[in-house]
Amino acid sequence: MEFLAAAPLGAASLAAATKQIPIGLELYSVRHDLAKDLPGTVEAVAKMGYQCVEFFAPYYQWTPAYARQVREQLDRLRMPCYSTHNNKVSFTPQGIGKAMELNHILGTRFIVLAWPGNITTLDGWKELAEMLNKANDTMKRHGFHAGYHNHDAEWKPVDGTKPMQVIANNTEKSIMLQLDVGTCVAAGSDPVAWVKSHPGRIRSMHLKDWSPKGGYTVLFGEGVTPWRRLIAAAKSVGGAEYFLIEQEGSRYPELKTARLCLQNYHKMFG
Repeated sequence: MEFLAAAPLGAASLAAATKQIPIGLELYSVRHDLAKDLPGTVEAVAKMGYQCVEFFAPYYQWTPAYARQVREQLDRLRMPCYSTHNNKVSFTPQGIGKAMELNHILGTRFIVLAWPGNITTLDGWKELAEMLNKANDTMKRHGFHAGYHNHDAEWKPVDGTKPMQVIANNTEKSIMLQLDVGTCVAAGSDPVAWVKSHPGRIRSMHLKDWSPKGGYTVLFGEGVTPWRRLIAAAKSVGGAEYFLIEQEGSRYPELKTARLCLQNYHKMFG
């Protein structure tokens, strides 16, 4: 099994070096529209001005033939997919081959674990870190790296230690720590401090906002996240290669929400 010839459209590492970070959309943000009409939704996202996308776990059910159709559309739109979100099956000996095959077709660089299941002990988090390391060893041989996407549980101390720190301390440096900003802020952690303390590992972030009153329903820029300081830290220290706006649901329809979030991002960062 040899996938090293695969390469995503564009050059994320070059973008990071020049600080021209692509702004993309985590397609979970438009999940209902995507389920009804994937090509039409992807087309609409590209027309808004999003520069890349991230597919989430249901992509794993695709056939290689369907993945090639999706890749053809992404190529036509010049909108790469740098990473995918995955369930734990993609990190097992039984499932990693299919995950790499589909990601090779899509042209991704990172295969991200999006949900670890219910883990209640520090030993359990250490076992998860070891699973990521083993999967990453396999992925590296085929041109990929593993990634880990946090939720709020990773910021809540277990026996005095935050599980997210256990993940960071016990995984290889080449494994991406994909920061879900909203859940970090909601849990009372400081995302700027986290990025600065883990240089080079925050290669992408989910730009999800949060506020005490509105929760995750607020649009990008409407919450309490210190976006300017965070984006600056991600560029200068974190090693950011691309950003992904994510929205769990707002007062607007999904596609309108995605458009308004992107507009807010550009008002803030140009």
